[in-house]
Amino acid sequence: MSIRLVTFDVLHTLITPRSPIHLQYAKVFEPYLGQLDPNSIKSSFKTALKTLQIEKPAYEQGSQSWWANVIKRTALAAGANPQVLDASLGDIVPKLMKRFSSKEGYREFEDALPTLRALHERQIYTAVISNSDSRIRSVLTDLKLPDYMIPIVLSEEEGIEKPTQEIFLRTLDRVNNMRGERIRPEQCIHVGDELDADYHGAMKAGMRALLLRRIGPDGQQAHIDVGEDLNGVEVIQGLDEIFQVIRR
Repeated sequence: MSIRLVTFDVLHTLITPRSPIHLQYAKVFEPYLGQLDPNSIKSSFKTALKTLQIEKPAYEQGSQSWWANVIKRTALAAGANPQVLDASLGDIVPKLMKRFSSKEGYREFEDALPTLRALHERQIYTAVISNSDSRIRSVLTDLKLPDYMIPIVLSEEEGIEKPTQEIFLRTLDRVNNMRGERIRPEQCIHVGDELDADYHGAMKAGMRALLLRRIGPDGQQAHIDVGEDLNGVEVIQGLDEIFQVIRR
C-alpha cells in the first residue's frame, strides 16, 4: 500500500538545540546567578522537565508559567541562591523563552530540508505532530522549513499529547480535510525519536512508525529511556532512510 503522508516529531527529529540546552541555560543564568555548574544544570533540567511533564501534561495553565516553573526548579537544584533567583526570574524567563523561539536556540538537521523537499516532489504530504508549545511555529519559520508541511499539531494547543492515539488521528483528519483526501492510517508513516510517544503512539493509531536514532554528535541529545526494548522496532539513523521504507 502506497504511503501518502509522513508526519514528523520536531525536536531531535527535524531540529536540535544549537548547543546543548544546559549550556545555553548556563549562559543565560550567569549574569544574574553567577557561574553554575553546567553538569548540575543538565541534571536538574532533566529532572524538572520530567516532573512538570507528569504534574502538568500538555502545558496545563499555559507554556509561559509552565516553563517558568521548569527554569526556577532547574536553577535552584543547580545551586542558585533562592533570593537572587526570585529577584531575577522576571528577566531570566523571557530571555530563555525568546532564545528557544528562534534559530538562536535551534538549528535544523542537515537532512531535514532535503527530505521534506523530496517527499513533496513525490507528492507525499508532510505534517508535524509534536509535544511542544506554540513557540515551535516561530522556530520552524525562522529556520525556513517549508510551509507545505501542514498542519502543525502541537500538544499545548490541542490539550492532548503523544502517545495518545487521538492526536495522531486528529492530524490525519485535518490533512484529509485540508487536502480533500481520504488517506487512511495505514497509508501514513510517523517519524520521531521517542519510543513510547512517537513509535508506539503512532502504531496504536494504526499508522506505520519509524524510530529515529541518529548516531554520532547529532544523536547525543535525543530522548532515550533507560532499559528501553527495541525488539521488533523499526529504527532508522537518518531521515533519508524514510525512502527505503516507502519503496518497499
